Amino acid sequence: MSNMSTISAADVNKLRQMTGAGMMDCKKALTESNGDFDAAIDFLRKKGQKISLNRADRAAKEGAVIALTSEDKKTGIIIELNCETDFVAKTDDFLKAANDIAQYAVNAKPANLEALKASTINGVALEQSLIDLMGKTGEKLDVSKYEIINGENVVAYIHAGNRMGVLVEMNNAPSDANIAAGKDTAMQIAAMNPIALNESDVAPETVAREIEVGKEQAIAEGKPAEMAEKIAMGRLNKFYKEYTLMNQEFVKDGSKTIAKMLTDTEAGLVVKSFKRVALGA
Repeated sequence: MSNMSTISAADVNKLRQMTGAGMMDCKKALTESNGDFDAAIDFLRKKGQKISLNRADRAAKEGAVIALTSEDKKTGIIIELNCETDFVAKTDDFLKAANDIAQYAVNAKPANLEALKASTINGVALEQSLIDLMGKTGEKLDVSKYEIINGENVVAYIHAGNRMGVLVEMNNAPSDANIAAGKDTAMQIAAMNPIALNESDVAPETVAREIEVGKEQAIAEGKPAEMAEKIAMGRLNKFYKEYTLMNQEFVKDGSKTIAKMLTDTEAGLVVKSFKRVALGA
């Protein structure tokens, strides 16, 4: 007997929001997977549905994301300060608080979010300054994210009116040319949301999952089982091109990968790491 009645309309709607798949497909996927969202997403993909892997960006809390680098480019930070409404997020007081926290972080280099939250900035404990600002705005405020990169050459980029921040760490000493290439790479990361730097950085469980989904898709399309593995590996290569930064086509020039754009800019130039923080994600 089907347990369709136990899947709530709210859950079906949530899966629709996450995946963009149709209502009946979402209901069937949740039923087949006993309400497990990750399993339901896999079910939809195995049936050949095109699902966005960037679905985490859809949740939205308001606030501001600030990305900054030190003057010597050796440290880059991103902080996210949240509030409840877009109205407060755009006020001078709120943006000043976000920028003060970011400026403190790039100078003091706290090790993690807990250390940042325990800081004293301009003579006032961060926790106390947020309480004071809550009193002014009437909204709950919180620093929800903090990322730091220390390296040879870090470029920061803030996208879409403080709604996203990106850091890119490169290997060569800073130059006008590679900083410009770093900015282009950061814009690429903002737009294309790669999940890893290159193939070897993709989590083994993600690779295994992609191969499994690729095989199931091939079999669902009527391909013989002995060909399914080969087809799945071909699809895995396509996955790497779409979701790993160095293999992605450069948005500004589709004839090059990001890796090629970087080495064309400067001999031996590569990205060593990156961070991307989207508001509310």
